[in-house]
Amino acid sequence: MVLTIHDLNFMHDAKKSDAKKAKHLKALQKNIDRSSALVCISEFGKKDVLQHCNVGNKPIYVIHNGTNSLEKPSLFGSSYKPRTRFLFSIGVMERKKNFHVLLPLLQNQDMELLIAGRPNDREYILYLKELAKELGVEEKVKVLGAISEEEKAWYYQNCYAFTFPSISEGFGLPVAEAMSVGKPLFLSNKTALPEIGKDLAFYFTNFNGVHMQKVFTDGMRQYNSQKMQEAIKQRSQDFCWQKAAEQYLEVYQSL
Repeated sequence: MVLTIHDLNFMHDAKKSDAKKAKHLKALQKNIDRSSALVCISEFGKKDVLQHCNVGNKPIYVIHNGTNSLEKPSLFGSSYKPRTRFLFSIGVMERKKNFHVLLPLLQNQDMELLIAGRPNDREYILYLKELAKELGVEEKVKVLGAISEEEKAWYYQNCYAFTFPSISEGFGLPVAEAMSVGKPLFLSNKTALPEIGKDLAFYFTNFNGVHMQKVFTDGMRQYNSQKMQEAIKQRSQDFCWQKAAEQYLEVYQSL
């Protein structure tokens, strides 16, 4: 058996009790004990597994995810069409995705923030909307919910920049998707994201509004002056499902 471990995000969730974390770890350890080889989807994930689990002398490989091919970009009659330039972010709507820290980027700017993703945590969505109102940017924040592949491709293609301040990622597939169209990337410096973005992304080292505004302003200036689009697209080619399949085949054959 080959076991792929996508992440140990539960270990980075401040809301989870030690008892819950121990329960998840126990279940994971049971699967590790049954396996002949392990695969992680990032070096960060591998480091997490080695820190929290007992892998014995089992081989442990890192095989990055591929990048999903974007569909033909298209909006529909019911789709939200931005009225001005916009930031785009996507992910399950829950607190660990940290979308709310992006709101100060909209202050004193003619710019919108579009957030797409399954509405998992209604309380968090309410909190985000209330904070937007408090900061005077409620008209600039659009929570889109689940969207089609065509809509997703359109928002990636047409956004001013891609933002992803998540504090817990085993890989960060949306980052690789945004890379495939060469967009400027503004990410948190947490968990696996610096491994995926490398030096072609700009990182929030904390979530203070002033710091984030500076990172964004400086980053956009650098992106435009250094014409980074092609280098970012090139980086996205490192994340290829064909390549991942070949690496998995090697792991299977080794057993």
